[in-house]
Amino acid sequence: MDIATETITPIAIVLFAAGILVWGYVRARPYGKIGLLSWLQSVSVTAPWLVFFGLLAAGIYINLALELLVIVLSIIIYIALGRQLRQAAQDPKERTELQNLLQNKMAKGEFSNGEEAPSTDAEPPEATPVPSSESDPPSSPSRDTAQGEAPSSQPRMKPDLAKAALEFPAIPDEDLRKIQEIFAIDTFFCTETIPYQSGAIFKGNLRGEPEPSYDLLSSRLRERLGDRYRLFLVPDPEGKPVVVILPQDRDPQPLSQGQQLLALGLAVATVVTSLETAGIFLGFDLFSDFGRWPETLPLALGIWAVLLIHELGHRLMASRYGVRLSPPFFLPTWQIGSFGAITRFESLIPNRSVLFDVAIAGPLAGGLASLAMVVVGLLWSNSGSLFQLPTEFFRGSVLVALLAKGFLAQSLNQALVTVHPLVILGWLGLVVNAINLMPAGQLDGGRAIQAIYGRKIAGRATIATLIVLAIATFANPLALYWAIIILVLQRELERPSLNEIREPNDTRAIISLVSLLMMLLILLPLTPSLALRLGIGG
Repeated sequence: MDIATETITPIAIVLFAAGILVWGYVRARPYGKIGLLSWLQSVSVTAPWLVFFGLLAAGIYINLALELLVIVLSIIIYIALGRQLRQAAQDPKERTELQNLLQNKMAKGEFSNGEEAPSTDAEPPEATPVPSSESDPPSSPSRDTAQGEAPSSQPRMKPDLAKAALEFPAIPDEDLRKIQEIFAIDTFFCTETIPYQSGAIFKGNLRGEPEPSYDLLSSRLRERLGDRYRLFLVPDPEGKPVVVILPQDRDPQPLSQGQQLLALGLAVATVVTSLETAGIFLGFDLFSDFGRWPETLPLALGIWAVLLIHELGHRLMASRYGVRLSPPFFLPTWQIGSFGAITRFESLIPNRSVLFDVAIAGPLAGGLASLAMVVVGLLWSNSGSLFQLPTEFFRGSVLVALLAKGFLAQSLNQALVTVHPLVILGWLGLVVNAINLMPAGQLDGGRAIQAIYGRKIAGRATIATLIVLAIATFANPLALYWAIIILVLQRELERPSLNEIREPNDTRAIISLVSLLMMLLILLPLTPSLALRLGIGG
């Protein structure tokens, strides 16, 4: 390919993409704010590639890490625009204008060529307090009981929501009547009923303590309607308790057969990457010399043991509370064998304390086992040990450096330090468990923060974590890897629990703070000045 062709090709791509964006803008503009937000989402996805090829056409080559960072930022913008789009879809004015526009277009036959008219009936996921795991409970219209007016003893439906009830077939009248019977002045005094998708939101006043009130309301619901509906006690955006009733079919669903096969495939891939990681530590490439695979088994088994202890911690705690978990989706990597696993809840969570216990049990079990490996490995280290590590290795973690200083002392002044294999395995385990403790989305740390501090703080912590990872990308490419994983797979918060009002106790809050501190001590490296003060390296 000659120089002219190499230059023309990226220019043509840029011009073609720009033309598509302009055409999209023209198409989206008549649909008002909803249309423009949809168009901006497409721009956010296309922009990184336009920048890349545009600079390429100009003869400017940018660093790959910088381009990946731009892609991460575009994903963040895409998510933010998506939330604004869903909020706009809830705006009655925007919905009315869009419906009128679509009716006019259909009347003129503009969709007769097989083009499907955009739907305005889809509720935003973040308005769903239970089926969706990505945001807070829905923002409901203000109470229709005037200040000073005695509320009715029976819930009533606002007239302006009658149309919404038709658009979203909700609870049958007979079932709704039985549900209304569960409310009383001793538990939850209901003043307003709002249809919500296939269920309903009940606003009012919580008259008793959250836990006994929830238990009593749930038992009354089961007495009248069996297991057909689920009752959620959650805070509204203003912090006032509301009751949400949804049918059983909105419960979390088990993995499909395809998802189960994917989980199995990732587990097999993790076995392979663990063997390769062990080979790298032993000084050879497994794929180039596969006949030496038996030599990698001891180290690979140690990696698998850390992963399995972590998962076993989750599952034992979940079994204690009767909560079902999906099979783990392991995240294989050549660097350290695996970055852990992603696990879904396949049943509803009773309360925030259960969410915390199940989330923290994995990294707590895996972290303690890994810490024990490091300590025992340092105790067993001697001049005849298998591995020789550069002294800089111990500068990579504040916690490992402090432990090594306590057990190896003067050996850290040498260029190479001889250590037992358990030190390597323990260090890998500490890193894996610490990464999963990052306070973001549905990572174990994100779930723990959500359980202790609520959904609003957890959402802010997720954003803060992503910003820190974006900055850390310039120092360590693995930070970018985790930023992408969180953005694509784990950014959403966990779905609300059945009793979201009940808060975990102070002991759990202390454990959460200690786990965050340990995460920082494991992942943060020593500063050069502190390393010199500790006598680690020359």
